[in-house]
Amino acid sequence: MRGLFDGREFSAPCVSMKVFGAAVITFGLRRIKFWPELAKRTVSGKNKTLSYKELSLTEITATCPLDAKITHSAGLMSGMLEMYDPARIAVAWTGGKDSTVVLALLREVMKAKGLETPLALSIDTGVKFSEVMAFRDRLALEWGVEVKVIRPDVDIKLYPVAEDPVTCCADLKIKPLQKAIEDFEIDLLLTGIRRDEHPSRAGRKYLEVRNDPDHTLLNPILEWTEMDIWSFTTMHRIPHCELYDQGYRSLGCKPCTALAGSGSEREGRSAGKEKNLELLTSLGYF
Repeated sequence: MRGLFDGREFSAPCVSMKVFGAAVITFGLRRIKFWPELAKRTVSGKNKTLSYKELSLTEITATCPLDAKITHSAGLMSGMLEMYDPARIAVAWTGGKDSTVVLALLREVMKAKGLETPLALSIDTGVKFSEVMAFRDRLALEWGVEVKVIRPDVDIKLYPVAEDPVTCCADLKIKPLQKAIEDFEIDLLLTGIRRDEHPSRAGRKYLEVRNDPDHTLLNPILEWTEMDIWSFTTMHRIPHCELYDQGYRSLGCKPCTALAGSGSEREGRSAGKEKNLELLTSLGYF
């Protein structure tokens, strides 16, 4: 993958900025501000690990050019790396296209800052597609990513998978993730969620403070579209799981994922889960 932060200048109706290393400089445009008070809470309770700075970035929308979105996402990551101890930052990596893009961006930002390869948390529910897990392991080895594989504390052979989508997601995904965040003392967790994926994500924020355990979510590609993800993936030769080539557009656990049609990106996902996505988010889901 070629370097993303090479001093290029981007000019568009939504953004005008230059990138030097991974530092973003904006010129007289409307900005969004992230005060460090939004992100002070840490799993360790040691706020001294944070450097309190204001992060100011040009506001973007879903209609902005991809170059602007790349720069914006990188700026968010760069700013958070200045606030947080990099050792306490992780990517929630599913092996899917979106979180793989986030991981690729963070690798480049960290490389530009002379930092080591990022940590990734990956949940293996026991009912994931084997192709996704194999892809994750191959790419982790190729990129040198340290992956902490998280597994639920259930006997998956006896568990009533997908019978109750809320309980199932809580037991197989949410609870193991919360335990891992606490065990590995993760203060900032990066996700690959996007606003256009689901109506319940339209109001999501770039930074979200979470409890149980205390940590902060960074959602750096909120304004990216499905087309942006594939454009970036193609442009920078980012590997992807072969299931996408077979017609899948969104990948979850195998019992709750089917081939998507020509409708919404997540129409292949379990209807029961999709209907309760807002509730699941309140419980700790992305």
